[in-house]
Amino acid sequence: MNHPSLHPAARLAALAALGLLGTTLGAHAEAPPAIDPTPPSSEPRSPEDQLKTFVLPPGYHLELVASEPMIKEPVTLSWDGNGRMFVAEMRTYMQDVDGTKENDPTSCVTMLTDTDGDGRMDKASVFADNLVLPRLLLPLDDRVLIAETYKDEIHSYRDTTGDGVADEKTLVYKGPAIKGNGNLEHQDSGLLWNLDNWIYTSMSWQRLRMTRGVMESGPAEKDFAQWGLTQDDTGRMFYSCAGMEQPAFGFQMVRAYGKLRLKDDLAGEFMVPWPVIATPDVQGGPGRLRPDKVLNHFTASCGQSIFRGDNLPGDLSGDLLICEPVGRIIRRAKVDNQSGKIILTNAYEAEKKEFIASRDRNFRPVHTATGPDGCLYIVDMYRGIIQEGNWVRKGSFLRDRVLEAGLDKNIGRGRIWRLVSDQTKPSTPPRMLGETTAQLIAHLSHPNGWWRDTAQKLIVLRRDPSVVPALKELARTGKAPLGRMHALWTLEGMDVVDRDLLVEKLKDADPRVRMAAVRISEVLLERGDDALLAEFGPLVSDPDPNVIAQVVLSAGFSRTPGPATALLEKAKASNVAPDVLSAYVKNATSRLGGVKEAQLSKGAAIYQSLCFSCHGMDGKGVDAGAGKLAPPLAGSKFANGDKSNMIKIVLRGLTGPIDGKTYLGQIMVPMAQESDEWIADVLTEARSAWGNTGDAVTPSDVAKVRAATSGVTEPYTMETLLGER
Repeated sequence: MNHPSLHPAARLAALAALGLLGTTLGAHAEAPPAIDPTPPSSEPRSPEDQLKTFVLPPGYHLELVASEPMIKEPVTLSWDGNGRMFVAEMRTYMQDVDGTKENDPTSCVTMLTDTDGDGRMDKASVFADNLVLPRLLLPLDDRVLIAETYKDEIHSYRDTTGDGVADEKTLVYKGPAIKGNGNLEHQDSGLLWNLDNWIYTSMSWQRLRMTRGVMESGPAEKDFAQWGLTQDDTGRMFYSCAGMEQPAFGFQMVRAYGKLRLKDDLAGEFMVPWPVIATPDVQGGPGRLRPDKVLNHFTASCGQSIFRGDNLPGDLSGDLLICEPVGRIIRRAKVDNQSGKIILTNAYEAEKKEFIASRDRNFRPVHTATGPDGCLYIVDMYRGIIQEGNWVRKGSFLRDRVLEAGLDKNIGRGRIWRLVSDQTKPSTPPRMLGETTAQLIAHLSHPNGWWRDTAQKLIVLRRDPSVVPALKELARTGKAPLGRMHALWTLEGMDVVDRDLLVEKLKDADPRVRMAAVRISEVLLERGDDALLAEFGPLVSDPDPNVIAQVVLSAGFSRTPGPATALLEKAKASNVAPDVLSAYVKNATSRLGGVKEAQLSKGAAIYQSLCFSCHGMDGKGVDAGAGKLAPPLAGSKFANGDKSNMIKIVLRGLTGPIDGKTYLGQIMVPMAQESDEWIADVLTEARSAWGNTGDAVTPSDVAKVRAATSGVTEPYTMETLLGER
């Protein structure tokens, strides 16, 4: 969204002369400097002064896009087809150390526009007002989907008069009622229109679809992920979880199939962050700090994105960016596909550095996104307190750090930054909303993933049958492989699944197109077209292991287990990574009805994707150096005794010393938002593993305890837990 006449080199030179560019630290190859254990002042800086605090690799620079008073407390952003930026603002978030009036309906979504093309927003209007902590945001066409905290509802907002303010509000989705407010950090986010035309969120057990004019829902495996959701070029999604200190997970299997977590998919010291200032305001307390008072482990992972733009150095394309607002850093991870297994590595592992870091104590990156101009955008909440009030209670380690530094005083600000480079070129703003559907087809082959995704979404929403021949032609003869792939998925979104075209595309020269053809064929398998399995046959020996892996997953949708099982047997001799292949074969076999997954199997999968990060794979608790993060489950009196106590702990949480011992995690997070089945499965696993002999937990057991403890609003202590009868 740069003006064509304003060349980046001239703009960067001018900004450098004014001192308005982030600094660089050597060549990102030297040893990191020693860090003063005394953190810098928490006094807010102007955007111009803040720019001087950034540490970036050579050739990269940050530019200010918007700041207060235009925006306040921004948490996420997105663009419509004309490049207008929509920003969700949590204006009531932690306005004091106790979070007073946090749930008042005074937050908003603001629409920002760059009217002169200089890359900086100069016009703002409150698009949607009187909201309670808006957290899910997705522009459709001239409508914008918005969801608030505590409400399992999605509304469509539309501006029918052109004044930048929505005057039409329509309920498009209403899920199960949420009882109570709970913790705002442990609720859904995301609202990602995926390549497969389903809309995914970070935590829901449902995925949504708005391809036929109304919002439909379908099942998706639920997981405990938190702020943010992203996808790569093939629709593979990446999740983060601050509460469980997991910077990245969920990327080994598309959530539509289930969950797969492999313990060695984060390489080296991936969990170790490298801030450039002391960061003592950590919820985890001293156990989460190095001797120099610097964060020693990811604890606030959020706002992740795969960079899919075309206006930054090519080696950034496909990398995963992860925000860590407690550390005041943004991690850059290389995404390596090793025979179908995804391995993430810190791009600066050897140098012990991060992609972006700041010496400003108020830098709070919470969201990243590839923009229409092919650059990376960063939402900086720019505030003192970043943790919700549940973690800043009286008597907590964090509260003392906040008050002594005056972090509670910096509120009502926020910045949006744009990452550019020495090679960044001017770009033409999109005008897709005014284009014909036929014109949109060309954008399916655009080198910037934002354009491809947006064009697909708009074409699917319009459902114009006149463009079907052109889409089929693009799928067959398009020069760009990703354009051919998007053409197939666009046809799928329009309910035009052409069997002959799919069979043809199973032989496409690009593996990404072959994978798309296999996956889209699932709808035909479900309808009984098992002759397609014969067409899949040659792909079991495909030179690309990712294609073989997709064949394995998709074969599970067959209605005749015999031929599908034979296909799976042949796949076992392939070069797909063994741990991925075995999990995929199990998944497909389960769908075919050959294996009925037992409660223990499901419980083990939940434990290995979530609970192990604190309690350990061996059930003995994770040692964090200064002590254990959580109590051991192996031999635990809760795992071997009255199951109602264990159910209470998982439903309502537990805090404080346990049998006289204090643990670094300080609190067992309440998991009441999970289903009765989910809780029963994981507790049965914990009560059966590591020599434990506790009896199984059933969903009805959980339901009874849930009803009996409905009035419990605070985590239990040992005294309140064992004192109840």
